[in-house]
Amino acid sequence: MDDTRNRPKSRDIRQLARIAGFLKPYRRQIAIASTALVMASGSILALGQGLKKVIDHGLTASNAALLDQALFGMLIVVAVMAAATFVRFYYVSWIGERVTADIRREVFAHLLKLSPGFYEITRTGEVISRLTSDTTVLENAIGSSISMALRNALNMTGALIMLLITSPKLTGLVLLGVPLVLGPIMLFGRRVRKLSRASQDRVADVGAYIDEALHEIRTVQAYGHQAQDTRLFGERVEAVFATSVRRIVQRASLMAAVILLVFGAIGFILWVGGHDVVAGRLSGGQLSAFIFYAVMMAVGVGTISEVIGDLQRAAGATERLMELLATESEISAPTNPVALPSPARGAIGFDNVTFYYPSRLDTPALRDFTLTAQPGEKLALVGPSGAGKTTVFQLLLRYYDPQQGRVLIDSVDIRTADPSDVRSRIALVPQDPVIFAASIAENVRYGRPEASDAEVEAACEMACAMEFIARMPEGLGTFLGERGVRLSGGQRQRIAIARAILADRPILLLDEATSALDAASEQMVQLALERLMRNRTTLIIAHRLATVQGADRIAVMDHGRIVDIGTHAELMRANALYSNLASLQFLQEDKASAG
Repeated sequence: MDDTRNRPKSRDIRQLARIAGFLKPYRRQIAIASTALVMASGSILALGQGLKKVIDHGLTASNAALLDQALFGMLIVVAVMAAATFVRFYYVSWIGERVTADIRREVFAHLLKLSPGFYEITRTGEVISRLTSDTTVLENAIGSSISMALRNALNMTGALIMLLITSPKLTGLVLLGVPLVLGPIMLFGRRVRKLSRASQDRVADVGAYIDEALHEIRTVQAYGHQAQDTRLFGERVEAVFATSVRRIVQRASLMAAVILLVFGAIGFILWVGGHDVVAGRLSGGQLSAFIFYAVMMAVGVGTISEVIGDLQRAAGATERLMELLATESEISAPTNPVALPSPARGAIGFDNVTFYYPSRLDTPALRDFTLTAQPGEKLALVGPSGAGKTTVFQLLLRYYDPQQGRVLIDSVDIRTADPSDVRSRIALVPQDPVIFAASIAENVRYGRPEASDAEVEAACEMACAMEFIARMPEGLGTFLGERGVRLSGGQRQRIAIARAILADRPILLLDEATSALDAASEQMVQLALERLMRNRTTLIIAHRLATVQGADRIAVMDHGRIVDIGTHAELMRANALYSNLASLQFLQEDKASAG
C-alpha cells in the first residue's frame, strides 16, 4: 500500500472472481437475471429461423398465409425477447448497485479498523480513490459490462451451433477467420489493460492532491500558494489525460480492427454463399439465416472486444479493493482477549518500553521508558518538542504496540485486551481538537451516542461552552461545517472538552487542553477540568508550565526517556532541563502579559 506502483499489476480479468463472496447473498436475483438472459438469447436465435421461414416459405413460395404465419411468430418472439431483456436489465443493474454498495460499506468499515500506522505510510487520497472511483468502475462492470459479455458470449455460442446446422462449409470458413479477429483483441487488449491500471493510479494522484490542498486551504491561501498549487494540480490532471488518451487510442484501434476484420469476413462469406445459392446448393432463406447468425457472432465479438477494456479496468479496481480488504491491522484483538478489571481503577504503567514509529525506524520515539500513574493521580508530562510526550498517549490508546516492553492498564498488558475495551476507558482532549461536520450535540455526544440532550447541555455548561452555543442560530443543533470551520480555535477546544466530560471515563488524557483559550475562558475551563479530573487518573501533556503546577507529579522527558520526576518545586531546584523550560516559558508568558 505504501507504493502501489511497484506492485505487480493485474493482467487477468479473473480477478473479478474475487467479488464472488459479495454476490452469494443475491443468488435468487442472479438466477432470475440468468434465466432472462437465456430467454433473450434464445429469442434472438429463433428470429434467425423466423427469417428463414419468411424467405423460403413466404416470399420464395409466394404463400401469403405462410408469410403471415411466420411474421406473427416472429412478433411473438420479439415480445418475449423484449420482456426478457427488461427483466435481465433490471436485475443485473440492481445486482451491480447492491454489490457495489456492500463493497463500499465493507471497505469503509475495514478502513476504520486499520491502525494509525497504516495511514502513516499510506496516502489518504489513494484510499479515497479506491473507495470511490474504483467502486464506480466495479459497479459499471457488474451492472453492465459483465452482463454484456455474458449475453454476447451466449449469443455467439448459439449462433455458432446454428451456423453449423445451416451450412458446415460456410461455418468452416468463419472459424478460419477467428484467429484473425482474436489476434488484434489479444494484442490491443493487453495494452489497454496496462494503461487502464496506469490511468487509475494517475486518478489516485489527483485525488490525493485535492484532499491535501482543500484540507489545508487556509495555509494555501495564507502563503499565496494558489498559483503554484494550480500548476502542480494541472500537471497531475494532464498526466491523467495523457494516460487516458493512450488508452483510448488502443481501444479505438481494437474496435476498428475488429470491425474491419469481422465485416470483411462476412462479405467474403456472403460472396461464397451467394454462389452456392445460384448453384442451388443453398436456399435463399438458409443464406439469410446464416448471415443473420454470422452478424450475431460479429456483433458479439465486437461487443466483447469493446467491453473487455471495461472488464480489465474492473479487474484492476477489484485487485486494488481486495488489497485494502486483505490489509490486516497491526492492532487487533487477540483470539481470547483478557477482560480489564471491573470496576475500573485507572492505574497506568509503562514497563521498560521501547518504540519506533513505522515511518521512522531508525530513531526510537521512546527508549527504555518506565512510568506509572496511580488511580486518581494527576501526572504531567513536560519536555522539549520531540521528547516523546504524544507517543505516550499514542501507545496508551493502543494506536501502536511497542517493539519492547509493556503498556499496562489496571495491571493488564493492553496487547492482551480488546483495543475497543482499552479505549472505552480513556477520554482524550487533543491540542488540535477534532470537530466533525455535524451539529454541536452530535459532536459532544461522539463518545456517548446514547446521551440525552440534558446530559449534552450539562457537559457543555461544565466546559463553559454554553456561553457561545446560546448565541448560535440553532443552539445545540447548529451545524458546525467541515472540521468545525464555523468555530474559533477556543470554541473548538471547549467542544472537545465537553465531549470528554460527557464520555465520563476513568482515564483522562489532556494534550494542553486549555492552550487555545483566552484568559477568562481558560480560568473557567480549568475549574471544569479540575472537577472532571477528580477521582480520575489524568495524564497531562503541558507546554505551559503554569498548567501543571497543580499536578501531583511532573515527569520530565527528553529524547524518549524519563530524566526526572517530582513536583514543580522539587524539579525547579534539582533539574536543569525543567528549570530552563520553566524559565523560558515564564519569560514568554510575562512578555505576553506585558503585550
